[in-house]
Amino acid sequence: MPIGSAFHARTAPLAESLSFRDWAGYYAVSSFETHHDHEYNAIRNACALIDISPLFKYRVHGRDATRLVNRIITRDASRLAVGQVWYTPWCDDEGKVIDDGTVTRLATDTFRWTAAHPNLRWLVENATGLDVEVEEVSERVAALALQGPTSRGLLRSVCTAPVETLKYFRMASGEIAGVPVDVSRTGYTGDLGYEIWMPWDRAVAVWDALASAGPAFDLHAAGMLALDVARVEAGLLLIDVDFQSSRKALIESQKYTPSELGLGRLVDLGKSSFVGRRALVDEHRRGHARQIVGLELDWPEVEALYEEVGLPPAVAAQTSRVAVPVYRGSTQIGRATSTTWSTTLKKMIALATIDRPYFAIGSRVEMEVTVEATRHRAPATVVATPFFNPARKTAP
Repeated sequence: MPIGSAFHARTAPLAESLSFRDWAGYYAVSSFETHHDHEYNAIRNACALIDISPLFKYRVHGRDATRLVNRIITRDASRLAVGQVWYTPWCDDEGKVIDDGTVTRLATDTFRWTAAHPNLRWLVENATGLDVEVEEVSERVAALALQGPTSRGLLRSVCTAPVETLKYFRMASGEIAGVPVDVSRTGYTGDLGYEIWMPWDRAVAVWDALASAGPAFDLHAAGMLALDVARVEAGLLLIDVDFQSSRKALIESQKYTPSELGLGRLVDLGKSSFVGRRALVDEHRRGHARQIVGLELDWPEVEALYEEVGLPPAVAAQTSRVAVPVYRGSTQIGRATSTTWSTTLKKMIALATIDRPYFAIGSRVEMEVTVEATRHRAPATVVATPFFNPARKTAP
């Protein structure tokens, strides 16, 4: 049975919908109101406050901390500066992705590592022979995502960290309501935003400070349904939906390499050694056989399918996580795993695994669409992600 996170005393009374889900053993609000429109609009037009405390969090510390990080992740940790954050996958010996997350260099010999799944055993196993300490701090560090165009103004009004000059994927320390916090300019929405890391037992004070200053910046608490739409618009993958961890996959086709996830840019084959390197070198030589890409459906064609049965076009308000086939002619060439209507873009978009050579940008494919319990195919185009990429996300 799930338990409440560090912010449950604040999020539970706000959840008018009484709609919760289990996230890593914690109650997570699906939507605070009966519909998530206001929460999504806050992410894109004001600012939203999202409890991300259920993330698994690890502290890696010691003389060989960099060696351990470098042994596991696909990027060159020696290039990660103090105060910098990296998004990265990590792989098994066959070059298949175990998980993805962020690694923040807190000090020369200290890192904070986040993950979607438990990874403590993997980190400890790979630390054999190294002078390094790996601690799980998931229940000691709480976290909030403050996302949206007005997030900088709100955070600046309550936080002593240098928010105004904080660069994209950088971190700074300060205080909110007297509570020590780390603030990173990161997030899962593809918009201007920050993640705030704090002691679990003092987390409510941080929430209250943000909530107190929030009305001037149109702050709204937001749940998982709104976040799901935003992360698809941002082209961000969700483990257990768009791909499987190699440790949980039941068959080989459920396992992915970084390049198959569209993350080949995050693999540094110039590193002397890391887990999975040999397999990834082989893949690089022959080319990857498939890739997760963006699809943009031809909306007039979808409308026509509804018109044929005398109905107005209809789309689900929330992101569909049901995989549907993607075709080229009579051949199935992949599957769409996350599909949503983008209110901001006024488009139906999807993240899909597509076989080579059809994952090339501009390729024309067909995606299965069901209307009145009848399966149809709607034309779609392979497009670059992110679908939505506002300049404010990375602007100084």
